[in-house]
Amino acid sequence: MTGDYKGDYQELVDEISELLGVPATLENRDFELIAFGAYDSEGDLDPSALDPVRTRSILTRRSTAAVRTWFEGFGITRASGPVRIPPTPEAGVYRGRICLPVRHRGVVLGYVWLLESDPGPTGPQLDAAMRVTARIGALLADEAQHGADLSRELRAVLTAERGWQADMAVAALRTALGSRGDGPYAVVCVAPWPSADPEDSPSARTVPHTTASCTVPWGVSAQSLALLVRLRATDTPTPANSAAARLLERARGMGGGGPEEGGPAPVAAGVAAARVGLAELAPAWQEASAAARAALAEPRLGPVAQWSRIGPYRLLTALPPEAAHDPAVSPLLSPAHRELARTAETYLDCAGQAARTAAELGIHRQTLYYRLSRVEQLTGLDLDEGEDRLLLHMALKGARL
Repeated sequence: MTGDYKGDYQELVDEISELLGVPATLENRDFELIAFGAYDSEGDLDPSALDPVRTRSILTRRSTAAVRTWFEGFGITRASGPVRIPPTPEAGVYRGRICLPVRHRGVVLGYVWLLESDPGPTGPQLDAAMRVTARIGALLADEAQHGADLSRELRAVLTAERGWQADMAVAALRTALGSRGDGPYAVVCVAPWPSADPEDSPSARTVPHTTASCTVPWGVSAQSLALLVRLRATDTPTPANSAAARLLERARGMGGGGPEEGGPAPVAAGVAAARVGLAELAPAWQEASAAARAALAEPRLGPVAQWSRIGPYRLLTALPPEAAHDPAVSPLLSPAHRELARTAETYLDCAGQAARTAAELGIHRQTLYYRLSRVEQLTGLDLDEGEDRLLLHMALKGARL
């Protein structure tokens, strides 16, 4: 925590501790410790009164992913009032907790934690404490608005040319993020974003687990939305997938469509492979945008496509647009031959198995053979030759992009 905010948080946490007569700690929504107050009463400062979870939180200033998941299972992310959590020694929680959610305009921004005591706080005392949490929420929101909008820094990294420019952009983002830039993260692309108006772009703090967001040019005149999403582990992409799905829903509400809808403005999302540092942020963006392009081209891959699961599109999206157009295949791509192109692509998707292809297309096998012969006549390619089949398959897939 930087600037003048830290002292303000400490004062508010001390106020809650005094109101309730028990120690209180304040963590942000990622369970990173912001401030803690030690109420000076007999027994509360005794080390035996602490448990491993509270001790680790104070000493390391954060909780583990397992502890976070366990506490969230009690519904604290949705609660608007105090939540009582019983002691669970097997989870390292030897004393019960009371969680006071810190919210601002309906968004949970953090949690105040109290150790259960006997007698515990009364209802009126907890009501008074919740009024203090509202002030903490306003403070967190103010800090997010004035000190944590990293859209400019993120956009600079994603659009910088390789070399010293890119290195400087990454350094600036790393400085702005501080310790938040160390953990695992994933980059998400939602494209095309339905509006170029900055007011229509979501703030990072309104999307759970998102550290930064910005718009990036998409094609000639459109925009895409980029997000930097924190992960609990490199093999757990759930936060990135959830953020992508949430923003797709918002994009559709703004007038964008889904790739399965066949509308005039389809929207899809791509998620890059997880990274641990910021040095590979630009390659991660290339992966995320490539996955979004693949989902737009192949509805079966979306609406949220993982880079690791887009198959040949990992190679095809890396090619310059003109490279995907082969002169031999061009005649097949005219509107007059759309059915022949679909037949050829299905045949190659089915590994050249005639019976399977005919069933997929719902046609007689003789009709399939006739169409394939027409494909050979139009392209000059021999579908009995592996290299010709590879060229045709890549060109047909590339045309979708």
